[in-house]
Amino acid sequence: MQATTSNGSETAALRAFYASGKTRPQAFRRAALEVLERALRKHEEALLSAMHADMRKPRFEAYTSDVGLVYAEIGHTLRHLSGWMAVEHVSTPLAIQPATSAIHREPLGVVLIIAPWNYPALLLLSPLVGAIAAGNCVVVKPSNETPRTTEVIVRILSEAFASDHVSVVQGPGSTTVPPLLERNRFDHIFFTGSAAVGAKVMALAAPRLTPVTLELGGKSPAIVDRKADIRKAAERIAWSKYFNAGQTCIAVDHALVHRSVMEPFLQALEASIRKFYGPDPQRSPDLARLINADRFTKVKDYLQYGQVRVGGTTDEADRYIAPTVLTDVPLDSPPMMEEIFGPVLPVIPWTDREEVLAIVERNPSPLAVYIYSEDRRVQRYFTEHIAFGGGCVNHGMLHFGNPELAFGGVGQSGMGSYHGRRTFELFSHRKSMVQAATWIEHGQQSPPYTSLKERIVRWVLK
Repeated sequence: MQATTSNGSETAALRAFYASGKTRPQAFRRAALEVLERALRKHEEALLSAMHADMRKPRFEAYTSDVGLVYAEIGHTLRHLSGWMAVEHVSTPLAIQPATSAIHREPLGVVLIIAPWNYPALLLLSPLVGAIAAGNCVVVKPSNETPRTTEVIVRILSEAFASDHVSVVQGPGSTTVPPLLERNRFDHIFFTGSAAVGAKVMALAAPRLTPVTLELGGKSPAIVDRKADIRKAAERIAWSKYFNAGQTCIAVDHALVHRSVMEPFLQALEASIRKFYGPDPQRSPDLARLINADRFTKVKDYLQYGQVRVGGTTDEADRYIAPTVLTDVPLDSPPMMEEIFGPVLPVIPWTDREEVLAIVERNPSPLAVYIYSEDRRVQRYFTEHIAFGGGCVNHGMLHFGNPELAFGGVGQSGMGSYHGRRTFELFSHRKSMVQAATWIEHGQQSPPYTSLKERIVRWVLK
């Protein structure tokens, strides 16, 4: 591939480096990932401190959900990279024999990763690991909303990679990404963020026919059946809702609770919040804050659409909203029509399973669904009748942590999936090759087309 040299191009040097072939050997890819891991460990404390400074992210959450998962992704990739890169031999139908068939996985070229602010390390570095493992050169766009974290990430990347291998572009997304995509041709774009921004990225990619992976969100429900373990369901929903102050794409957005267990569930939910964050959650070191004033205002506005059962207190100067539970929330109100992305949990009662389906269908194809029931028939019913990206039975968010599980949305919650081998595959081209034998020429494919040849073709193709 020849390097591009268009005016103002941020990718010319990366194109040249990729064209040199240096990223293709397994040894180079492996060494690059090992250097990244060492740089991350070197700056781990600074990264954890930066995330706390940007959004008061608790150290435990910052490690387990950002830094730790990146280490796990690197380790998993290094263990399996040889097998992923190996030529895959497949069967060859009789109609095209004598020949052999194989699939070769090759890098795409120069790819772009656009990361969000809520998990600023994980959602940039995790796809980067797969892109590097697949042999690409990469441009990364970290979030502008987490300046201290971005500063540390840039330091890590500058120590780990040459600028013509991995390049960083900074600035507000609305003013940085459009000109970046107008000036440069990318071989793939990986975006994590809101559906509204994802649609804009896809539109910008369309003129060059650039493939796009969109990791979006949606209103992910927790469905609590009457046969659920109510105490455990409440505790696990509280954990997955208020983790990172609800600013997680796969967080429980709202809880749909069978009417017969509504009151016990609310009581257990209140007890769980008190257990996690104490009598005054604002004083708890384990509760993050809203990312900025705009998000604070948006989430605070949801409090007016229902009865506050738990929480409801706010502090604008601290960007603090208490872990809140709302009841009597109209289905046509903003908190039931928009992704909440904050520590406010509407709890909606239901009686018939069809009611649940109707509520979910108002915001179709959520990124995640969490089903709480000890009844396998109920588990199977909701799993089969709702289109969603992924999820859990009797827990929340755990599926994200398994590199063997593809992670991604469907419909409105995104397109494409990644994690583990799937990230490597996402940033690879599957080049299909047939190697034909030369020791024989049976002539069945070529003219003249006789009735005998037709009979043979009909036999081998049936």
